[in-house]
Amino acid sequence: MAQGQTTRLLRHYIHGRSVEGEGSRRGDVLNPATGEVQAQVVLGTAADLEKAVASAEKAFAKWSNTSPMARARVMFKFRELVLNELDSLAEMLSSEHGKTFSDAKGDIQRGLDVVDFACGIPHLLKGENSDVDGSGIDIRSYRQPLGVVSGITPFNFPAMIPLWMGAVAIACGNAFILKPSERDPGVPIRLGELMLEAGAPEGVMNVIHGDKEMVDAILAHPAIKAVSFVGSTPIARYVYATGAANGKRVQAMGGAKNHALILPDADMDVVTNALIGAGYGSAGERCMAISVAVPVGEKTADRLIEALAPRVRDLRIAPPMEDLDMGPLVTAAHRDKVRGYIDLGIEEGAELVVDGRGFKMDRQGYENGYYLGGCLFDRVKPEMRIYKEEIFGPVLGVVRAASYEEALKLPSEHEFGNGVAIFTQNGRLAQHFATHVNVGMVGVNVPIPVPLGFHTFGGWKASAFGGVNQHGPEGVRFYTQVKTVTSRWPLDGSSGPEFTIPTQKT
Repeated sequence: MAQGQTTRLLRHYIHGRSVEGEGSRRGDVLNPATGEVQAQVVLGTAADLEKAVASAEKAFAKWSNTSPMARARVMFKFRELVLNELDSLAEMLSSEHGKTFSDAKGDIQRGLDVVDFACGIPHLLKGENSDVDGSGIDIRSYRQPLGVVSGITPFNFPAMIPLWMGAVAIACGNAFILKPSERDPGVPIRLGELMLEAGAPEGVMNVIHGDKEMVDAILAHPAIKAVSFVGSTPIARYVYATGAANGKRVQAMGGAKNHALILPDADMDVVTNALIGAGYGSAGERCMAISVAVPVGEKTADRLIEALAPRVRDLRIAPPMEDLDMGPLVTAAHRDKVRGYIDLGIEEGAELVVDGRGFKMDRQGYENGYYLGGCLFDRVKPEMRIYKEEIFGPVLGVVRAASYEEALKLPSEHEFGNGVAIFTQNGRLAQHFATHVNVGMVGVNVPIPVPLGFHTFGGWKASAFGGVNQHGPEGVRFYTQVKTVTSRWPLDGSSGPEFTIPTQKT
């Protein structure tokens, strides 16, 4: 930021208005490509949350009584408005996060896939009915919205994950309070504005900023009925435990260590292309990134390293709007943390085949960006920290397995269980793997097995807490509660009181 230049301030979006709020604290919104501060974001307080909740409660009273068909029309219009601004939203996203322009567009588009799903809310909310013959009793069940709900979203998908949460929550009739990452809040604010423009009442989607103070306020507020979270596993555990202790419905998605098994019969060109994209796209800052490759057999491993190493060395790293292979990491602190893991891997005895630590961006104006070259480790062992822990950067580790059975155990026994992939031409083994691997999302010759929006997203073990996944039918279940109505219209009058539990009489 040039000396004397006024810093742009990003405010809360509450009840259809930009609100600075009660707090005096501010956070820097950086441009990862240059290292410069491009804006500041207000960091809210519990008092700011109270205003957002009051707004949401007012909106919920109207929105929950709006027909699902009318809510669907709003979602259709919202989808149109987001698509109309796709390029400008992607440019904003790239400038705050650092991912390439095409990757930023993909971030938004994958979120819109769930908006497409939410446009079908009249069908998704259809209930069930039973006509109990001979007794005069009818039973029907249907889903009702919870009320005020909240989403706490991470920096790495500032459009997709808010859309995953918000589209389903709002279409179901709830009022949604979004707490996005304070690192890249620009796009979430605009999404709130577009929801209002699409026809949703003021307060149906409020966007409030903050750090742990705001997260704790959300988890403690009695009017917030449900919280959806995506982030690291330690924080996911905290969010789940704290929210549940306060009587909330909680889904909390955590970290990952996604494996890709490569069997000897796999097409190595297909494998290499898959691993380059899945391991190094978005600089590895994805919870579904492939960070562990598991070739079966020494010959397969040697072929993999031979094919993969030059591709990693040749990764095209550039400022995001040049739209090459990979941009910068999100902050200097995170880049340095990833470098620390690379240093640790060397100390632990892994073989660093490609070392990207020395990469320097020599473009004028970008010398202070948070860039790191791609790194490739071979002969990683399961006892190493670089295998056990999520690095969240452009680092791929190769763990050599002697057999399919040994390879299957690696993701199955790992702490995390988010996603996994297998590359093979053997349908029988692929089916066996998909059935028996202890991981929530499985890809067969698909490196990043993120289901489409009409299915559901969620991992197992330390990758997810709460038992209910995101979007798809599971998302509808999470943001609604079932009401069951039993009715009787007797034709022959009352038969008198019954003092035993009612039973079905034939």
